[in-house]
Amino acid sequence: MAEQRMLKFVQVERGMPEKRDADARKEDFREIYAEYAEAKAEEQASRCSQCGVPYCQTHCPLHNNIPDWLRLTAEGRLREAYEVSQATNTFPEICGRICPQDRLCEGNCVIEQSGHGTVTIGAVEKYITDTAWEEGWVQPIKPPAERPESVGIIGAGPGGLAAADVLRRAGVQVTVYDRYDRAGGLMTYGIPGFKLDKDVVMRRNDQLEQGGVTLKLNCNVGEDIFFDDIRAAHDAVIIATGVYKSRDLELHGSTAQGVEKAIDFLTASNRKSFGDAVEDFDSGRMNAEGKRVVVIGGGDTAMDCVRTSVRQGATSVKCLYRRDRANMPGSQREVANAEEEGVIFEWLSAPKGFVTDLADSSEGAAKVTGVTVQKMRLGAPDATGRQAPELIEGSDYVEEADLVIKALGFEPEDLPTLWDQPELQVTRWGTIKAEFTTGATALDGVYAVGDIVRGASLVVWAIRDGRDCAEAILERLNSSAVVAAE
Repeated sequence: MAEQRMLKFVQVERGMPEKRDADARKEDFREIYAEYAEAKAEEQASRCSQCGVPYCQTHCPLHNNIPDWLRLTAEGRLREAYEVSQATNTFPEICGRICPQDRLCEGNCVIEQSGHGTVTIGAVEKYITDTAWEEGWVQPIKPPAERPESVGIIGAGPGGLAAADVLRRAGVQVTVYDRYDRAGGLMTYGIPGFKLDKDVVMRRNDQLEQGGVTLKLNCNVGEDIFFDDIRAAHDAVIIATGVYKSRDLELHGSTAQGVEKAIDFLTASNRKSFGDAVEDFDSGRMNAEGKRVVVIGGGDTAMDCVRTSVRQGATSVKCLYRRDRANMPGSQREVANAEEEGVIFEWLSAPKGFVTDLADSSEGAAKVTGVTVQKMRLGAPDATGRQAPELIEGSDYVEEADLVIKALGFEPEDLPTLWDQPELQVTRWGTIKAEFTTGATALDGVYAVGDIVRGASLVVWAIRDGRDCAEAILERLNSSAVVAAE
């Protein structure tokens, strides 16, 4: 009788890849989790219950066929597991690293809900694709035939690159325009290396270029090239710019030296990791070394900032969040990692203003020396159903700080104005109005995907949008080709 390879969750305990010691990992920007050994990956994959209704798959934005590639991994059929994984996900090794599995696939695992501990889906996904790269199974795109049609994509983040991958595999000519000098969007310059090693992103960029995708970098639409010119040069255009405009605090002292935006801080740090000359970092402005750091916010960007500050050598790092731990939007796994690394969380705390000192500045401008903090309590639920924070009168105190980082989320830029496209319709939040699933906008042949449609969201949702939009464009191109042939 053949050995039962699956349903071993009763005999085999959940086991994550080994995590580097906190004292060691906070000294560098390398990823904190080791790789599974082959036997360990097979063992952990074998814990899957192969349930009839796979909630892990249902709650994955990409609807990845998780039970099948777990079974194939457990059986040692790793190349087949990779092929199944790659069929629905453009960047499985990236999702395996940065998806909030605790809120998506793993958080809905049936055996987790029965008390046996979830299958380590993300770690197995990462292992499968990292092995595929090592074994040479990941090859440049080779479309079966070239097509004459072309698509221009504005934005080289996960949504734009996912669309580029699908279109290029169908033989469409693809050009991606991006304002930065490296493709990848926030995967390159927003997410720190300890969560997503930059080599992982760069090799995907290389794979796309080797497969025929043209990357036009350092190209800012509206300045270096006009939107109308891009539209005229292609059969369809996808807007995948993401959202980069930082939400701000209009409080006393908010423009003082030492009060910085999260995206600027993270970009400077990531550029430094590439070996770039970064004036803002080298001058000390975006460098936390030797400073008391306060980060304002409770999302994943705030977690990236506090953990980056630790690695840069801050003397202390505190995070202010106006709700409690249970109500914060960031990954609980990331909070735990940050606490292990020495970050102190001040729950139910919100900034009231910034304390500044002119004498402490070398440039004649006010320099931040602290944050006036007001304590909060949770009251009645707001319109979203979450308990709204309420001020506790007389609870103010000053948190001393040399560097304050505002990680309050992102908003869309005013693209209709920046690109001189008044007919490009936007919502009341400034996001582009686009058709569900296809991404079609009010402009003929123009589509939009990812955060510029959803607002700030997850990488995995941007990938889903990019793939869906590319399929819709292919359907349109194929229909047009049939009509032309007739």
